[in-house]
Amino acid sequence: MTPPASSQHPSDETLSVWTRDLARPEATAALARAFSTIAAPGLCVLLNGPVGAGKSFFARSVIQTLMQRNGEVEDVPSPTFTLVQTYELGSLDVWHADLYRLTNPDELIELGLEQAFDTALCLIEWPDRLGGLRPDGAIEMTLTPSLSGEDRRDMRITGPEHLIGRLQAAMESTAE
Repeated sequence: MTPPASSQHPSDETLSVWTRDLARPEATAALARAFSTIAAPGLCVLLNGPVGAGKSFFARSVIQTLMQRNGEVEDVPSPTFTLVQTYELGSLDVWHADLYRLTNPDELIELGLEQAFDTALCLIEWPDRLGGLRPDGAIEMTLTPSLSGEDRRDMRITGPEHLIGRLQAAMESTAE
């Protein structure tokens, strides 16, 4: 496991952008497996995109991959109604939040999500609902249904250059 990543990154840290065509759901699952290799406490992934873009599928695939590595098998429901699902996976806590139904960013404080930004891997759907609580140094991922095919997704990831580089290398090594 990688050492804890701070949710606070120096302001001079270089950001990188990575775009990719995800031709089918299996490509999104492969991306999730690659993400699981950089999973660490303090890493926050902000998942953007319209309804049906694959945000929940991606987040659940990351969690399922981490569970399998920990020798666990469990259903991973979408947190659409609970807002947050948490998982204790060995030394890594994972928080999966779907903020679509959130009406006020102050509700995040009640959920404890703000503290989780520093201590857990956080996968956040609908991060625009975070308002001023948006964590510094988060990886921002946007999934958009492609006009070129029903199952295709256009992916854009922005984040610290060193993490994007590690993610790209992991994706190459997990390529099908």
